[in-house]
Parts: sequence; C-alpha cells; structure tokens
Amino acid sequence: MILPEVRDPRFVTIRRGGTLTDADHRLLALWAASCAEHVLGLFESAQPGDPRPRQAIEHARAWVRGEVKMMQARAAGGHAMGAARDLRGAARHAAYAAGQAGAVAHVAAHELGAAAYAIKAARAAAPEGESETAGRLECQWQRDQLPEAIRELVLDDQRLRNDICWSVFDC
Repeated sequence: MILPEVRDPRFVTIRRGGTLTDADHRLLALWAASCAEHVLGLFESAQPGDPRPRQAIEHARAWVRGEVKMMQARAAGGHAMGAARDLRGAARHAAYAAGQAGAVAHVAAHELGAAAYAIKAARAAAPEGESETAGRLECQWQRDQLPEAIRELVLDDQRLRNDICWSVFDC
C-alpha cells in the first residue's frame, strides 16, 4: 500500500478540488518517470523481450507532452505492473516502479510509488550486505533529480508516507 487512506489535497488537481497545478502534476510525472527509468535496466536484463515497463515510462512522458490521454498512460502503467507479477526481486520492483510512473497521470500521489519501488529495486539488486547503502544512494539520486518547484512537496510527502512506503526514504 503506497497511497494514504485520506487523499492529500496537495496531490489532487485544482479542477478536482485540490491544490495541485497542472504544471506541478507534469513535473511529478516526469520525476516519477526518471526514478523508474533509473532502475529499468534491472527489469530489462531479466526480461529483455518485454517492453511494457519501458512503454509505461514513455507514456508518462508522452502524457506530459500532451501526446496521449491520461487513460492511455494509466493503462500503460497497469500493463507494466502486469509484467511484474510473475517476477521476484529487483526486476519485479523495477517493473512496479514503471507502472507507478505511468499511473501518475491519473493519480499524482503515485509519484512516491515510482520512487519507492525504484529504491526497493536498487536494494534488491545490491550485493549481499550492501542493500541499505544502495537504497540510500538511490534515494539521494532521486532527490537530486527533483525540480525545485516540487522539491518541498515531494520531500514532505516522503516524510508523511515513509512508513507505508517500507521506510525507504530514510536517506
């Protein structure tokens, strides 16, 4: 479970009664896509013939550019999550990261799911005894990618949802 029981209005668009601007929604989607893409190779090395996670990331970016509708990006995210179901370890988490990135177009709060699953992927891919360090490095890399306009929003979201996101944001 990566979404809170009560939706944070900061992640609900203004037209839906929240405070999230379209510009910030797009930045969240791009950041989530970057987080997922950073670990995508962990999936593709295990499943080189399965394009679904990469397509979800591409759809997230295409949604930002206005080239696909929200439902198309969301569906691509669902297909990426389908690619994860029969897998274990880093490949599974990387596919889920891509799926969460695709879903940001529909629900902006999935941005943290993409980041959390990417950290889980990095941890799972690390050599024995190095998973915590790998997770902290991935978390810090993600934070370094945050656009200034959404930085405080995402960092606060990490603080608030860290417990339901496997405490991966302790970096």
